Amino acid sequence: MEVLNLRPGYFFENFEETLGLIKHQGINGGAIAPDVAIPMIATRDIADAAAQALRERRFQGVVVQELLGPRDLSHSEATRILGARLGKKDLPYVQFPYDDFVKALVQTGLSENVASLYAEMARALNEGKVKSLEGRRPDNTTKTRFEDFAAELEDAYRAA
Repeated sequence: MEVLNLRPGYFFENFEETLGLIKHQGINGGAIAPDVAIPMIATRDIADAAAQALRERRFQGVVVQELLGPRDLSHSEATRILGARLGKKDLPYVQFPYDDFVKALVQTGLSENVASLYAEMARALNEGKVKSLEGRRPDNTTKTRFEDFAAELEDAYRAA
């Protein structure tokens, strides 16, 4: 059996979920610590990697391939980039306590279980338990930069 498991970083698209918070509260926030730099990636780059892998079929057996985006970003840095794009150059990123984060997610309609799993993921990222095992290499570094993706977030922000 030939199986390729793609293991991407944190999705740029996750920032779509905080656009309402930015618009109505003037902050960006979540449970991930502001200065923890993590691999971030556009989901289209995952699709491109999957399509290329299927075309080339260079994997044999069961293979795990990390996809790390162009560079690691902290939520503070991503918020600065997004804020500049939105004309909010002083947009702050606020880390929420895990319990408050879960309550906020439940208020948006997520189940308690799913909200708790998001908080668990944030805690694992904060504690360095979720990290690259391979390190950044040309074959696991994708092309879409957050600076470019921020234009799409701006479009969604303006449309909301």
